[in-house]
Amino acid sequence: MTYVVTDDCIRCKLTDCVEVCPVDCFHEGPNMLVIDPDECIDCSLCEPECPVEAIYSEDELPDGKEEFLALNTELSANWPVINESKDPLPEWEDWKDKEGKLEYLER
Repeated sequence: MTYVVTDDCIRCKLTDCVEVCPVDCFHEGPNMLVIDPDECIDCSLCEPECPVEAIYSEDELPDGKEEFLALNTELSANWPVINESKDPLPEWEDWKDKEGKLEYLER
């Protein structure tokens, strides 16, 4: 099993989660983070660290967010690993409560 980053991360990209990951499974894109499911060890340390609640266990993905497992798999193969905190995107507070942000994903 793996943890999955959903569209709640898009245009926020808070990195609190990467600091606690013991296996460096997070990958950074232009405006979102994803988790490599092949590297994730299901430790659950990242989930409570996400201030916008964008991370879910694969088995507990909310309805309508199932596609993010495949998206995390695809994007983690192309994006670089991130294992240190960085500043969030400047507009993150304006975007943190918006829903349905997939159309804003930058690849």
